[in-house]
Amino acid sequence: TLELRAKRRKRDRSILDSLTGSLSRLRNESSASDRVRLDNYTENVREIERRLEIAMRASTVAPADLSVPVGVPQTFDEHIKLQFDLLALAFQADITRVGTLLFARDLTGRTYPESEAPTVGFHGASHHGEDPRRIAELSKINQYHVKMLAHLIANLARTQDGDGTLLDHSLVLYGSNMGNSNQHVHYDVPHVLVGGLNGKVKGGRHIAYPTKTVPTGNLLLTLLDMYDVHQDSIGDSTGRLENL
Repeated sequence: TLELRAKRRKRDRSILDSLTGSLSRLRNESSASDRVRLDNYTENVREIERRLEIAMRASTVAPADLSVPVGVPQTFDEHIKLQFDLLALAFQADITRVGTLLFARDLTGRTYPESEAPTVGFHGASHHGEDPRRIAELSKINQYHVKMLAHLIANLARTQDGDGTLLDHSLVLYGSNMGNSNQHVHYDVPHVLVGGLNGKVKGGRHIAYPTKTVPTGNLLLTLLDMYDVHQDSIGDSTGRLENL
């Protein structure tokens, strides 16, 4: 239960401590390759527990003369990477087969010091007024976000899953809700698909559909078909995509 897990964390115990006997039996009954996978998984669990414990113990208000403890996530990319690692771990353990992550809300004024536009707020940059300089700043923020996505992709790609990797068997959809944020245009929205989905998706392609006529709902409807989840429509969809 949630209460028991909370008490265990307070005693500085890992969730794995309650599974020691089961893990030992499973390890003894596993092949050499499966033992490696099991060891990798348990190591990942303990590492994420360690990072979460450090974050939970951090006070929200620190004295002015107190330095920040080493290891407490203080940057956007540290938090995002932790979230991505939890998501990959959940996939690896088959706890869930669907996950979503919103980098930031649409109206956020967050800046990204780690990006090449360190002082520009995302929402302000999105209303660029067709100014080339501000468009370039927005592009740099978007590039930084994609670099964060690459952390998840690399994690999935190196995690063995049956006859391939988690990336071979998964599909990651990354995108936006606007094609032109300056005018709040919701058509011609770019999306990125990464992963093999058990051979259903062919990568290494750039596919362009007719402008101003294909809503994002058509993409979502087509992706659902790939998972054998059939719907008549999603949102403002007008049909399904070809050649995907």
